[in-house]
Amino acid sequence: MRVLVAEDESRLAAALERGLSHAGFVVDTTGDGAAALELATERAYDVIVLDIMLPTLSGYEVTRRLRAQGIWTPILIASAKDGEYDQADGLDLGADDYVTKPFSFVVFLAHVRALVRRGARPRPSVVEAGRLRLDPATRTLTSAGAPIDLTARELAMLEYLMRNVDRIVTKEELLAHVWPNSDTDVNAVEVYAGYLRRKLGREILQTVRGSGYRLHPS
Repeated sequence: MRVLVAEDESRLAAALERGLSHAGFVVDTTGDGAAALELATERAYDVIVLDIMLPTLSGYEVTRRLRAQGIWTPILIASAKDGEYDQADGLDLGADDYVTKPFSFVVFLAHVRALVRRGARPRPSVVEAGRLRLDPATRTLTSAGAPIDLTARELAMLEYLMRNVDRIVTKEELLAHVWPNSDTDVNAVEVYAGYLRRKLGREILQTVRGSGYRLHPS
């Protein structure tokens, strides 16, 4: 089993390398985001461990670029950034798991082993609804062939709506799928529905009063 650890705190990187090696893993380490991206692109790993605050490229950006290239190696973000939005952003960009520093090595190793057992995810299939075409792998959306720029959260919300096209989707349902394991309330759903309407058109994303939303991409 081969693991890539991208961590710029040298003592922690050395400790993780020692612990993973003793647990039977072959470990490559780097303290630079661009180097991590190059290694992860050129070599096959069972798990990639990324800090967020890396030089040259952040862990977020490394994750985004790997997923855009169709590389679905499990990614574990290990960061001192412990806010719920930090964690949600990492997962939205394509990471598989998130641990916050400081952590015990026992817990860290359990996360790594769980990702090894899970294996790489299959590449998500392209979703189409009317003139809309969303590719979750590259996180791109087009409407009648024209690109539309959406944030990661907007894409996640639209993807769920597209997979449930012409069905009324409640705010609570969207909250559970777009903001999982979060204390965010339904007001966030209303805000992001407004963002999507401005970019897609009110006739496409319809409000069903008292019920929720319906995507109707005629």
